[in-house]
Amino acid sequence: MTVKKRCLLWDWTNTSGPGHEGVPWAMDKVHFDGPISSISNWNTWTPPELKDRAPFRPMVRLEGQLSGWEWDLVESSKEPIIHFFNEPERAGISAERAADVWVRQMLPLQEQKGKKLVSPSCASDPSGEAWMTDFMSRVASCAPDFLGIHYYGTDGRAAIEYIKSMHERYPDLPVIVSEIASISREKGDVLGFTAHLANWMDETPWIFEYAFFGCMRKVADDFVSPAAQLMNEDGSFTDLMYKLMYDQPIKV
Repeated sequence: MTVKKRCLLWDWTNTSGPGHEGVPWAMDKVHFDGPISSISNWNTWTPPELKDRAPFRPMVRLEGQLSGWEWDLVESSKEPIIHFFNEPERAGISAERAADVWVRQMLPLQEQKGKKLVSPSCASDPSGEAWMTDFMSRVASCAPDFLGIHYYGTDGRAAIEYIKSMHERYPDLPVIVSEIASISREKGDVLGFTAHLANWMDETPWIFEYAFFGCMRKVADDFVSPAAQLMNEDGSFTDLMYKLMYDQPIKV
């Protein structure tokens, strides 16, 4: 039986738009009948090339999505799960501010529209952990439905221990690892990390969903690893992408 927990991080640049040519045709190459569970693009708008072939995960990434047409899309969304804030501690958003927005704008989506809400996903460093502790204490009486987590590193065992430690802090919340990847520059190490984590997360009942970074033509920055890319520059998929789409368990 296929375990469907793998969210595909489909970069917004893959979608054609004003001023840039995307690779929307590549979505037709995605294998939706395997472990792929959903699609996310860090935005509130659904990639038109998805064509309802999988659930979309809207994200109120930062404060810019809290008003205007992007917020209108959140309020009218038919999707059951909404993500809230992506590494807010690195964008200058305080936990106090985030908690205020949570109560005023996000909570009504849960209470009035039945949406399931994902907590902010912070970086796996001391400042990210401190921010999350502060935020969760402020929303204790109106908690999210899922705990969002990010992790980047090179040691699969350390990644598992970190994810476990975060779950132990909030044991009532199923976990969505909304970004994870090896930052090793060696393809063999990246494959080993990806297989180790994907296989463990597939088997871990309190992990609802996870997303390996990322399906995009260009490397996002100097921090992430070119060896972990899921898409080539021409829009074709890498070997790692094929493993995530088809292999369960993933073998090294």
